[in-house]
Amino acid sequence: MLEVIRVGMADLKVARHPSILTTLGLGSCVGVALYDSKNRIIGLAHIMLPSSKIATANANRAKFADTGIVDLLEQMVAIGANKNNLVAKIAGGAQMFNFAGTNETMKIGARNSEATRVVLKELNIPIISEDTGGNHGRTIEISSEDGKLMVKTIGYGVKYL
Repeated sequence: MLEVIRVGMADLKVARHPSILTTLGLGSCVGVALYDSKNRIIGLAHIMLPSSKIATANANRAKFADTGIVDLLEQMVAIGANKNNLVAKIAGGAQMFNFAGTNETMKIGARNSEATRVVLKELNIPIISEDTGGNHGRTIEISSEDGKLMVKTIGYGVKYL
């Protein structure tokens, strides 16, 4: 029986087939979906910030790109995924508010997206599709059936990556 598992903000979950992992309200946050097609194992992390190294409240490792993606990979391998089979799809990283000036620290969405790309590259996990940037929120779902990532965006409809 298909199990639908919700991933909260600054959270991550892994699941075997048949499952769907979903997360709501990706604004500047980035959803990192990993898929092992041979073993049909999925993982999803809801990343809030680019780096645990600049935060004092960093006990929740799932909150950060640098630690959350590593933990997601480890949890997937622990339930039978093969790291060499993994592909990534990412969504989110929007600029939800306009700020005066060009202060880079306020561009958290772009920084989250870039940190996610860097960590996945370091882990040798290819990003095969992404829907990032813009100024709109997203809700995503990844299916263990085929690894399709559904991206729902208010005002932009639904698309599959």
